[in-house]
Amino acid sequence: MSETSPKAEAAKLLPFLTLGERADLQAAAAQHVLALTGSGPGRTLLAGQAALLRALVELAVAPPPAPARDAARALVNLAADPGLHKPLLEAESGLPVRLLGCALDPQWPWAEEAAAVLANLSREPVPCAALIEALAAPEPGESGLERLVRALCTPGYNARAPLHYLGPVLSNLSQRPATRAFLLDRNRCVVQRLLPLTQYPDSSVRRGGVVGTLRNCCFEHRHHEWLLGPEVDILPFLLLPLAGPEDFSEEEMERLPVDLQYLPPDKQREPDADIRKMLIETIMLLTATAPGRKQVRDQGAYLILRELHSWEPEPDVQVTCEKLIQVLIGDEPERGLENLLEVQVPEEVERQLQQQDHQEREQQELELGPGPQAEGASPT
Repeated sequence: MSETSPKAEAAKLLPFLTLGERADLQAAAAQHVLALTGSGPGRTLLAGQAALLRALVELAVAPPPAPARDAARALVNLAADPGLHKPLLEAESGLPVRLLGCALDPQWPWAEEAAAVLANLSREPVPCAALIEALAAPEPGESGLERLVRALCTPGYNARAPLHYLGPVLSNLSQRPATRAFLLDRNRCVVQRLLPLTQYPDSSVRRGGVVGTLRNCCFEHRHHEWLLGPEVDILPFLLLPLAGPEDFSEEEMERLPVDLQYLPPDKQREPDADIRKMLIETIMLLTATAPGRKQVRDQGAYLILRELHSWEPEPDVQVTCEKLIQVLIGDEPERGLENLLEVQVPEEVERQLQQQDHQEREQQELELGPGPQAEGASPT
């Protein structure tokens, strides 16, 4: 008697995942599917089961006693693989819209899991575009993006879900010009509401998402003067996580913004190296224009970066810091090249720079060894 194939075994789960089935059987089937999504072969197996994926989505948005949390966690793992986005959306084209409704529902207990699925999906262009379209749909009252920002910035928005993964969702969305236009609308005060979250103590996921959002916004160099000016005053919020407990001289202290003066001896820097690097990159973008460079210099950024460079344990973050320091202490570009974001680099020079960068990365890998690779959101 021949053994049943794994595909056939997976198909047998379908009847137990449908709405209306006994709760205990649903829960057991959902746990089995969740276990399958923990491995590459298991995810590939499920990718070919369109009906099962549809049933999983229905469970993920179903009210109790349906095992919505396990179903949503299975979707998190599936969406962590970009190669599975197409079968997921083919099985349920409305997946981003339905998950968005759960993520922004203040009463939904598994809103964090819904946000984590969206964080993984929105890394790719097609689901990201679908999510932006859903957020832009006309609604009475505030827009979808405004609701998302409010949920991210409001403590206790959902008493049963922390919603940290809305940070990466917003960061992914901010890769699109339309989202950046919303975030940088001077009448909405969105950026100002995000800035305190650069030091949010309870979640590196939320901090990283917000810093990534700010970095994407800083590609819009037309807004740099406003971002660095008194209406927003973005620079202290970017520098403070990079600052340590160093004791500067009185002369140096006076050059720093008030929020960076006389920091306590137990002041800790941002512990996440990736976030430190993004903070430096954000400041680098703000130095793209001559007025921006002047404003960053005048607020004593070099002092904070000098001490960070001496302390920084990660070679790639240290290299990024060195490049920013060179911009701040180096000579100004010649006339006509003041905006570094608009400089046209000759193809041959660009190839040489890319080759040099590649060699630097290879050298770091030889010195440090390969590190673990992120697989997207996997809340527990």
